[in-house]
Amino acid sequence: MTNTHLQELIAPWFEKVPDADFLSSITAVSIGIFSLLIVYLFTRRLMLPGIQKIVTKLSPERIGALSPMLNKLNKRIAGMLCCVLFLATFDSVYPVNELAAEILKTIGQALLIIYAGFIFSSIVSIAGTIYNQLEFAREVPIQGLIQVVKLITFIVCAILIVSIFLEKSPTYILSGFGAIAAVTLLVFKDTILGFVASIQIAANRLVTYGDWIQVENYGADGEVIDLGLNTVKVRNWDNTITTIPTYMLVAGSFKNWRGMQESGGRRIKRSLNIDMHSICLVGDEFRKQIDAAIPLHDYIRVTTLPAQVSNLGLFRRYAEGYLKQHSKINTSLTLMVRELQPLNHGLPIEFYCFSEDKRWISYEHLQAEIMDHLLAVLPVFGLRAYQSVSGQLSPPSEQQTDKPTFRVMANSVVKDPQQ
Repeated sequence: MTNTHLQELIAPWFEKVPDADFLSSITAVSIGIFSLLIVYLFTRRLMLPGIQKIVTKLSPERIGALSPMLNKLNKRIAGMLCCVLFLATFDSVYPVNELAAEILKTIGQALLIIYAGFIFSSIVSIAGTIYNQLEFAREVPIQGLIQVVKLITFIVCAILIVSIFLEKSPTYILSGFGAIAAVTLLVFKDTILGFVASIQIAANRLVTYGDWIQVENYGADGEVIDLGLNTVKVRNWDNTITTIPTYMLVAGSFKNWRGMQESGGRRIKRSLNIDMHSICLVGDEFRKQIDAAIPLHDYIRVTTLPAQVSNLGLFRRYAEGYLKQHSKINTSLTLMVRELQPLNHGLPIEFYCFSEDKRWISYEHLQAEIMDHLLAVLPVFGLRAYQSVSGQLSPPSEQQTDKPTFRVMANSVVKDPQQ
């Protein structure tokens, strides 16, 4: 056992006591451990929190949100200072034999590297959180890059620790990686692919936090809540969470609704199937009946109508005029009412426009309001919506109604004489 400077200083205290060397050694070790504990508590409880409070006062909102991370950083800095103090004072404080000294120094060096790696990881996390507080951070997420930096940091720390235990240079360990390169590629395949994908996602602004995306292959339809190195988490609209490999966003296809959210409106594309047997040409008498129910001149330029027009043509022009005058429709974007290819279940009439309010509930209410109105005015134009016969008769209360029905004739529509 080697006598240390501290042991020599306290040896006179135990001159008249049996086993003086042993007691002086125990006392020296106790003083060293107690000193490390005092340093840890001082830096952890007093010095570093004081510095944190001063820095927080400079920017309470931005730095105040980092308190949990700063507390973790303070704990790690205090631990690293204790490791540095332990290694710096080991030969002067701790009287142990050569084997124990070698083991303790090796453990101390390993702990110093571990604390240094965790401190760097905390600094990277704090830097990433500060970056996420910036306005353009949502457009260019760097979560994947942060995870890559942390992974590289811990790999370097692991190499240094192994080199310390083996008493070999880190280059000696790195030279052996060539033999296990294939195994490394297999183990870290997803990480490597995710790293490359993260760079492409950040550079091309493919996905960012809060984007509404749809990935059919994974059943994902919702908002992006996490962009990691290996996975992307999507909170679906039913509040379930779908996890997607990051590289699949680059290797496969997905739909991002960010363009709709940043545009001037959300598209409404609905259609009605018209019974083709109810389509006919109309005359002046029919137009007067429509004017009595709906003032056509408020929605249609009557002077621009052809000499012979069908009731479906009037309905299309009316529907387009109705949409143009609707207060919740963005008329600066595409707006039209068109006929599609006739099918065996009727003639589809499609309504294509954009709502100004892009919120989901408001959007669905507006669609329903438009379709309700257009379905309600169909009988006024002598048209019928196509509906498959169910074979079930309507109740008597529904068969006998006070509402007038219309019977389509060659050039006009007249009320049913039975009413």
